[in-house]
Amino acid sequence: MTPLHIETLGQGPDLVLLHGWAMHSGIWGSVRDELAQRFRVHMVDLPGHGLSPASEPGTLDHLVGMVAGMLPERCMLGGWSLGGQVAMELAVREPQRVDKLALIATTPCFAKRDDWEWGMERKLLQLFLENLKLNYATTINRFLTLQMSGDRDASKILSQLRKSFFQRGEPDPDALEKGLRILQHSDLRERIVTIKQPVLIVHGENDVITHPAAADWMHRQLPQSQQVMFAHCGHAPFLSYPEQFVAHLNAFRTNS
Repeated sequence: MTPLHIETLGQGPDLVLLHGWAMHSGIWGSVRDELAQRFRVHMVDLPGHGLSPASEPGTLDHLVGMVAGMLPERCMLGGWSLGGQVAMELAVREPQRVDKLALIATTPCFAKRDDWEWGMERKLLQLFLENLKLNYATTINRFLTLQMSGDRDASKILSQLRKSFFQRGEPDPDALEKGLRILQHSDLRERIVTIKQPVLIVHGENDVITHPAAADWMHRQLPQSQQVMFAHCGHAPFLSYPEQFVAHLNAFRTNS
């Protein structure tokens, strides 16, 4: 199995962070140093993103297996957006290794369904998939802009996102396509109700990619969960509220 690129720093309990679709582990740059004062932080590049080579077949099950192969013996696992779905599944499969879970601006089901109104329109996800092949740069720019919709510092955070995105070259096009297909088709609602670990749910109240109501739903389903909802915040709460984000993870480490 091709190894994943992992950047590790700090001392303390192990904290593994998984980024979202099209991004890489450099996205944690605004919080990594502060987190490293309390944790041993492992920032993972998912397959085909950042410095990790692409790996077949690129399904959610495959991503979960790849990350499972590098998890510490015991850790807190944090996942943002698509990375949050990987984290949910790992918490179910590896309860002896994942002892706490931080779900950051994520959802068990990204796409809207007949019995799930808090997802993105499936045709919008399909449009992203089609446009990705036609005009990669424009499609990525639209996605980054969408992430910051409704944020109090949208222009500032969008600039950070764009700068971070290109720090490690372009993601593998095939990995991007497979990631979008995961977003289109994954539905972990029945899976997450089996999560027994303490869970911290961190979300932005103006998130248009993962609806805040999805976070509320998870909070109701997970018996050991606590929820933090940031005001005037889009899809990247750790960029919009870095100090508060770190404080909540620190408190979760010691109090849950």
